[in-house]
Parts: sequence; structure tokens; C-alpha cells
Amino acid sequence: MERTPSPDPVAEAAAYQAHLLGLLGEDDPAEVQATTPQSWGALVAEAAARVAERPEPGEWSVLECLGHAFDSEWVVGARYRWIVAHDEPPLVGYDQDLWVDRLQHGLDDPVILLETFAALRSANLAMWARSTEEDRARIGMHTERGPESFDLTFRLQAGHDRFHLDQARRALAAVAG
Repeated sequence: MERTPSPDPVAEAAAYQAHLLGLLGEDDPAEVQATTPQSWGALVAEAAARVAERPEPGEWSVLECLGHAFDSEWVVGARYRWIVAHDEPPLVGYDQDLWVDRLQHGLDDPVILLETFAALRSANLAMWARSTEEDRARIGMHTERGPESFDLTFRLQAGHDRFHLDQARRALAAVAG
């Protein structure tokens, strides 16, 4: 699927950040992220045999939403480490639809995704907990969104959790009738 470039990528990036931060609100991003693995586990258990069923062609199943969350946790964990360890490193964007499709997340074993996601999340939360204010203020240069600090990236990830859990709940409701 080819994407049409945004007429104003800067405005689109700012709107994306604002949307995710709005989903987080005033909540503690570490607390939100700490509960996410259990939320995914409960949702996958609820979906059961319908976990891989897409609500509509081109829309992600619960399993594909989880696969994207899994990919995102890999990517954001690397970004955290680049931001803290390097001076203004480039942070490469990626096409989430290509990753879900080409990595065949609709065929994944949900148990393996859940276990690995939980381990990655635990490591990333531990890094956050031991980080200093100076670490959190360090920035990377996102190729699509410009400068992003460790703090901002961490808060965006919490909003991202909420967005895709909600997407997966809607997918389940659609296939469950």
C-alpha cells in the first residue's frame, strides 16, 4: 500500500504527538505502561479463537494490534537507549502497516508476543526508573517529528499503549458482533 505524503508533515507530526499525549492526560506514564502487559493479556484471552480475525479487510485484528505494540516496544526501547547514550542521535521512523503485514503478525503466537512484550516493557520501565532528570531531558532527532526527549518519547509510548489497546478492543467488538 502506497501512502500519500502529508501536505504538512510538521503539522501532522505535532497532531500525532498531541493526540497521544491527550490520551495519557495527567496520568503517570510509568504507571500506564506498567499495566499494559496485563491489559494485553486479558484482551487476548477475551478474544480467544477470534484473536487473529480482522474486523474488515485492511483493519488490524487483536493479534495484529498486539504485534504492532510488540514492534513498537522494540523500537522505542532502542530509541530510549540511543537518546541517553548518544548526542542527538537520529531516530528513524517506520511504516507500522508494512511491519504488521510483512512481519506477518496475524500469524504470530500470541503467547510468545505477550511474554516478549512483557519482558521488553519491564526492561524499558527499569531504564526509566534509574534514569536521571538529565537523561530524561536528552533528545534524539526523529526523522519525521524532529527533536524528541527521552521524557517525551516515554510519555508518547504510554499514550500509544492506550490508543492501540482501544483499537484492539474495537476490533474484538466488531468481530464478536
